[in-house]
Amino acid sequence: MKKLIHLLVGDPRKLVTPFNLISGLIVLAGLVLIGLRLFKGLGAVTNLSQTTPWGLWIGFDVMCGVALAAGGYTIAATVHLFGLKDYEPLVRPAILTGLVGYVFVVAGLVLDLGQPWRMPFIMLFPRGVTSVLFEVGMCVSAYLTVQLLEFIPAFWEWLGWDRVRRFWSRLTIWLAILGVVLSTLHQSSLGSLFLIAPTKLHPLWYSMYLPLFFFISSIFAGLSMVIVESALSHRLFAYRLSSSSHCDLDDLTLGLGKAAAVVLYVYFFLKLIGLADGNHWNLLNTPYGHLYLIEIVGFVALPCALYVFGVRTRNVRVVRITGVWTVMGIILNRFNVSMIAMNWQSKSHYSPSWMEVTVSLALVTMGIWVFRWLVNRLPVMATEKPAVGANTLKELWVAEAERA
Repeated sequence: MKKLIHLLVGDPRKLVTPFNLISGLIVLAGLVLIGLRLFKGLGAVTNLSQTTPWGLWIGFDVMCGVALAAGGYTIAATVHLFGLKDYEPLVRPAILTGLVGYVFVVAGLVLDLGQPWRMPFIMLFPRGVTSVLFEVGMCVSAYLTVQLLEFIPAFWEWLGWDRVRRFWSRLTIWLAILGVVLSTLHQSSLGSLFLIAPTKLHPLWYSMYLPLFFFISSIFAGLSMVIVESALSHRLFAYRLSSSSHCDLDDLTLGLGKAAAVVLYVYFFLKLIGLADGNHWNLLNTPYGHLYLIEIVGFVALPCALYVFGVRTRNVRVVRITGVWTVMGIILNRFNVSMIAMNWQSKSHYSPSWMEVTVSLALVTMGIWVFRWLVNRLPVMATEKPAVGANTLKELWVAEAERA
């Protein structure tokens, strides 16, 4: 029993840390509020209404979560489809980040549904198959399955099943292709959801190019998230890395920054085309126009320039700070489209309740817990044997036996 406890949670004496205590309280409060929402309904926890049926759980948990989890398909395509094998050390952490992100995206979506227990009926008895929302739901569930299949080789290595691992490696490129196709569909379809609300979404954000905007922005969001995640993971899980892994990260970060700068450049001019197409220049000198300029200039043009500066001067720190800034920008964009600029003419404006915020924080915290637990046990950070720690279940079991 003692060995099993060590395998599941590690040394119990090391669990009492400031981070674990604070995050534990957040998760506990979130679980209580989730129970309240399931038993008492949305009205008991949220500030949603008939005018504003979508709030923080859609704007942050779903819209932002899906965009920031796009690093999985971008890095998988970079390595397996474009053949840039130098970025292979980033594939498995990026896929794990995307997998965990999508799991909790689905969790947030389930909480926002009026009758979440009826969700399986969408798959078993589909109705309204021409709906964009139906396509989003089906693609997200399919892509979640693809990500699980892409990440499962880490379990085969952990179990020491080399023959199964070799067989599964033949599916890698096909899973990467399927992941890119599904991501292209549902990332753009999230933007398509707002095409049916031309009178509700502010003209500066409403555009027929919304599907393209959402898809293009998911690419630099995913690249930026990988920059941030890789920097944090290599610092926090350094003991899970081989000695050679540290030397390559700076070059990989600069390469990701270069790619993100190109995509940001394209996205910036596509936004200008959308603005010109709508001919809403006069709205720029309004409060909503000022917010739009902050988003486009401060969180698109500026990070594009900073990425270029960081790459040209080989300043990795600038690239990583820009990655954080770009992640904040994609969150601002999704908030603007789904909440702030939505129902802009309505007299009553939505603001999330503290309970909605707590539940979202709890979901993010649980995602961090799951990511940390898997990285500490599975060969995620390095496919070769790390300098410190074990990569397989057998090694872990032997280590725990020696400790006992």
